[in-house]
Amino acid sequence: MSDSTNAAGAEVQPRKKGLTRRQKRRLSRGIQYAVFVVAVIAFAVTADWGRLQNQFAQTDIARQMFPDIITLALKNTVLYTLSGFLVGLVLGMVIALMRLSSVGPYRWLAGIYIEIFRGLPALLIFIFVGVAVPLAFPGTEIIGGTYGKVALALGLVSAAYMAETIRAGIQAVPKGQMEAARSLGFSPGRAMVSIIVPQAFRIILPPLTNELVLLFKDSSLVLFLGVTLEERELSKFGRDLASTTANSTPILVAGLCYLLVTIPLGFVVRRMEAKAQEAVK
Repeated sequence: MSDSTNAAGAEVQPRKKGLTRRQKRRLSRGIQYAVFVVAVIAFAVTADWGRLQNQFAQTDIARQMFPDIITLALKNTVLYTLSGFLVGLVLGMVIALMRLSSVGPYRWLAGIYIEIFRGLPALLIFIFVGVAVPLAFPGTEIIGGTYGKVALALGLVSAAYMAETIRAGIQAVPKGQMEAARSLGFSPGRAMVSIIVPQAFRIILPPLTNELVLLFKDSSLVLFLGVTLEERELSKFGRDLASTTANSTPILVAGLCYLLVTIPLGFVVRRMEAKAQEAVK
């Protein structure tokens, strides 16, 4: 009996040889690397590095920015970010608890707030704080001047996102924790504050740090509130000097200052996420 037929006499088709799944993955990865290398080489060969250096890398202009870009612009950016983050965190906590409340109107108000402020661009929130608030409350000044306005605007923007993050963190805490606290005589409010919320914050710390990075970049919108020379942040500082010198080097230096903060924060977020995954395992 031929090898190409089975015991019943039926013809057996020879198995087609092809790439295994692992080989296909390797081939796909190799093609992606090759495309990336070709793109980098093409950019390096075709770019006019002389013009780029002349427009973005003038060392004499960069030296003029120091130390003011650190002692003034970066300092203001950090202050704006931290103040907005604190306002957003407090407001977000309140909204998250309202969202989880058994009282219907609280849940509805929290839901409306989240949907509105998550849907509106941050730019419109800054304009609202800078224009609408003074019109609605004539003669009323926001505490802290420009710093207070920025903290309020960034806080309103971030609170909607933080509220949902905090709510998810609270719901991620096992229900048995609340039941155990209640069995020990804790009231629902005290159990939430003392037992549930601290555990929730350990869970949501990485996304909250991501929110801090986003706020650090959104602080550049402060220019729409109108700032003095002493209140400028990194973007405004870089743009002003770029207009004065007719060169883009200040923009590049300002961008590097942003990276000076955001890259370490990103590393911290990745470390916290890795530790959280190890704790789960």
